[in-house]
Amino acid sequence: MKARQLIGKASYGPDELNVLFQAFDEAWEVVAPSVSGRAAAIESARLKLADIILGLAREGGRDAEQMKDAAIRIFGVRRK
Repeated sequence: MKARQLIGKASYGPDELNVLFQAFDEAWEVVAPSVSGRAAAIESARLKLADIILGLAREGGRDAEQMKDAAIRIFGVRRK
């Protein structure tokens, strides 16, 4: 998918990329139910989430759990 490719092309080492992918995947599990089932909406939401994760990484985020929580909050999804 394009979102994971966006993250994968970022200038980070393998360990850091693993953290980013983990944060993205775990955040997506929470975000996905709030996204329309249309393919375009899903792709747009995934790209937005990837961009959020990369922004957090640029700010020094390296903890997957903290990045996941921040990404969900920034995305605007309320947890139940």
